[in-house]
Amino acid sequence: MLVDRQTGYLLPPSVKDWLPEDHLARFVVEVIAQMDLSELSRAYAGRGMAAHHPEVLLGLLVYGYATGVFSSRKIERATYDSVAFRYIAANTHPDHDTLATFRKRFASQIEKLFVQVLLVAKEMKLIKLGRIALDGTKVKANASRHRALSYGHIGRIEAQLHEEVQQLMEMAGNADRNGVPDGMDVPAELARREARLKALAEAKAKIEARARERFEQEQQEYEAKVARREAQRKDGKKPRGKDPKPPQDGARERDQINLTDEESRILPVSSGGFEQGYNAQAAVDVETMLIVGTTVTQQSNDKRQVTPMLDVLGALPEPLGQPEVLLADAGYFSAANVATCEAAHITPRNRDPARRPSSAADGTLR
Repeated sequence: MLVDRQTGYLLPPSVKDWLPEDHLARFVVEVIAQMDLSELSRAYAGRGMAAHHPEVLLGLLVYGYATGVFSSRKIERATYDSVAFRYIAANTHPDHDTLATFRKRFASQIEKLFVQVLLVAKEMKLIKLGRIALDGTKVKANASRHRALSYGHIGRIEAQLHEEVQQLMEMAGNADRNGVPDGMDVPAELARREARLKALAEAKAKIEARARERFEQEQQEYEAKVARREAQRKDGKKPRGKDPKPPQDGARERDQINLTDEESRILPVSSGGFEQGYNAQAAVDVETMLIVGTTVTQQSNDKRQVTPMLDVLGALPEPLGQPEVLLADAGYFSAANVATCEAAHITPRNRDPARRPSSAADGTLR
C-alpha cells in the first residue's frame, strides 16, 4: 500500500466538495447570503486594490466566533489550514489587518446584522422567543491585574515622590557648593518625578469620580430600602432584619484603576481568585440555544443585570416574539428584579431550584 500525494486532479477541485452537507460553515454562508449588506458595500470607495467582499469578511468573523476563534491572526491562518474557513473565504486569504479593520470600522453595523441572523432563524422555524435563560461569565481583559493601582497605594507612592522631589530640590540648591553625584541630571530627575505625580493625580481623580458614581447608586438603593421599610411600619408590619446602613461617600483604600485598560475591573472568578476583566451577560433561547441578547458590564454582581438585558430583549424586532419566561440563577434575585420582570409581562423563574433565594418558595425568583 502506497501513500500518493503527487498525482494531480483531472479537473480542478472544489473546496465545497470537501465539506459535509450539514456543516456549520455552509449554514453561515447561506444565512449571510440572505442578509442586506448594502450599507457595508457602499462604504467602499472603489479606489485602489480590489477589496474583499463584506460577505466574506463577515462570514469569517461569524464562523470564527461560533467556533471559538476570535483572533484576527488565527482566522487569517485558518483560511490556509481549515477547509471550513477556506470555503467561507472562497479560497482567498484576507490578512489579519483587513479583518481587524473591518471588525473595528463596522462594529455597529455588524451588531445589527446579528439581529438579521435571528430573523433568518425565525423564518427557518429555528427560533421563537419564549423561554429565555440568562447567565453571565467573566471575560478577561487584555490587561494584567498587576498593572492595577489601589487608591491607598497611590497615596503612598505620592508621598514617596514628594519626598524625593524635596531631596532633589535641596541637592540642586547645594550643587554650587558641594556638586552633585557623577552622572546625575537633577532637572531630568525632577521632571520624571513630576510627570509621575501628574499621572498619579489623574488616576486618583478617576477613582474618585467612580466613587462618586458608586455613592449615588448606593444612596438611591439605600433610600429605596428605607422607604420600603417605612411603608411596612405604617402598615403595622415589622420589617425583617436590621435597618440598612447609609453608604459612605468618597474613594476607598482598596478602590483600584488599571493603567493598561482603565475601563476593566478586578472581578472574582468562579475558579477562585480574581482577574482583570469584564462581566459579560448572554440571554439564550432555551429551545435552540441561540444567543438573542448580550451586554457587558464592569460590575461583578449579576443582580443589577436583569434590567439592562430586558432592555436589549425589548429592542428586538417584533416578529421574533415576546419572551414569556426568564430563567436565571439565584444570583440575579432581588425584589426589584421580580417587579421589573412582571412589569415587562415576563415570568421570572429560578434556573436552579436546588439553590433557591431565601424568600423563594415556589421555584420562581421570589
